[in-house]
Amino acid sequence: MDIIRKYFPELTEDQIGQYALAARLYKEWNAKINVVSRKDIDNIVEHHILHSLSVARFMTPVDGTLFLDMGTGGGFPGIPLAIIWQNCRFHLIDRIGKKLRVASEIARELGLSNVTFQHGDIGECHERFDYVVSRAVMRLDALVPLVRKNVSRTDRNGFPNGLICLKGGDISDEVRAARVPVLEVPLSDYFTEEYFKEKELVYAEL
Repeated sequence: MDIIRKYFPELTEDQIGQYALAARLYKEWNAKINVVSRKDIDNIVEHHILHSLSVARFMTPVDGTLFLDMGTGGGFPGIPLAIIWQNCRFHLIDRIGKKLRVASEIARELGLSNVTFQHGDIGECHERFDYVVSRAVMRLDALVPLVRKNVSRTDRNGFPNGLICLKGGDISDEVRAARVPVLEVPLSDYFTEEYFKEKELVYAEL
């Protein structure tokens, strides 16, 4: 967990313990249900947990902030964020039931009481949230119209409500096509490891 401590020295020992347990649980579950590429499972802490936590370098939400993790898969970025922001609430949705089951079981074993789950399509989610978060689910210009209805009109954080995506590679065409105000932040601004050189956080105000 040294890499987590390096970037988040304010974390409690209980939180560090939750991240360590999460890494172990993901490895155990991945042997049964493929939620992370089997070639990448040994990099679960850096490539998945820390990557998810880049959102926590970008912003610090007020207590009670509501997040929707759209296309969460095995629980990224929702579960790592629910550990660091235990006074916020997270609703994780995915169409693939077996992956959502893994995320649900891991959240239960971690003792997270601020996470809920929904098996289904984003069109079946009718609640509103302060932010929608997403990790490489689809093109930004396709995602914006899908989640706009789920974003609350009442802002209570430093950043207006909207969409926060974790992306890789050249996304300039999809950013242009999204036709909304967009802020792109290279993750190399936050983390020095090689893995993050081609990654970025994209915030779209909705």
